[in-house]
Formats: sequence, C-alpha cells, structure tokens
Amino acid sequence: MSFTSIINEAIKKAMLAREKDRLDTLRDIKSKLLLESTSGNGEVSEDIALKICMKLYKQRIETYDLYSAQNREDLAAVELSQANIIQEFLPKMLSEEDIKIEVKAAISQSGASGPQDMGKVMGILSAKLAGKADGKLIASLVKEELLNP
Repeated sequence: MSFTSIINEAIKKAMLAREKDRLDTLRDIKSKLLLESTSGNGEVSEDIALKICMKLYKQRIETYDLYSAQNREDLAAVELSQANIIQEFLPKMLSEEDIKIEVKAAISQSGASGPQDMGKVMGILSAKLAGKADGKLIASLVKEELLNP
C-alpha cells in the first residue's frame, strides 16, 4: 500500500470518528504530497513522502518550541498534537546510542582522522540514516567523535 493510500485511509477514519485536529493534520500532509506530485513526475515515492512528513514534523516541533518559549501554551499544545499525529507515519527513529554506533562505523569505513573529514562521514551517514535520525543530531555526534577520538 502506498504512502498516499495510507494517508487517504487515515483521513477517512478521522472523518468517520469526527476527529477535527487529526483530520486537519492529515489533510495538510495530503496537500503537501499532492503539491509534490503535481510539481514532480506524478507519483510520489516512499522516500520523498517520508522526507515531506519529516519536514512537517520538524516544523511543528520548532513552532512548539517557539510558542513554549513565549508562554503560549494554548498554541504550543496544538503544534505538539499535530507533531504527534505526523510522527505516527514516520519510521521509528534510532536512539542516540544506535546513532553513535553508526557514526563510529562510518568513521572507520571512511578513514576519517579529524574534523576536516566531517563531509566524508556525513555523506555516508546521510544516505544510510535518511529518515531514521535527525541530521542535526548526526552532525553533532560526528563532530564530537572526530574532535574526541
């Protein structure tokens, strides 16, 4: 079943259950997928769909943090709720310990010896951990490992 079909089914279930917040969030995902399919080559691949959902999730979390910092808990709660709904459609994220193991393996594989080799390591990890870990977290762990071998 394609990612778009999964979203469409979830929209139907949310309509039947009269879950307005969930329905709004799912419709936002669907609109971004439709926008991508009309600007691209028709059908949206699973990888692109996951990237779109990851981007939407990150946007919601950033907005949540912003609202929380400004003591707007009413708006922050809405953003967090939407982020949680989007997260249901994302693959399970790797833990920090699992990422550290991957970072060490990529460093030994690339033969990196210092911070100047960060690009080599990030190239390997970006492809390998796409959609499974946050890029900022990966970069910080790579930097830490290269500075303190």
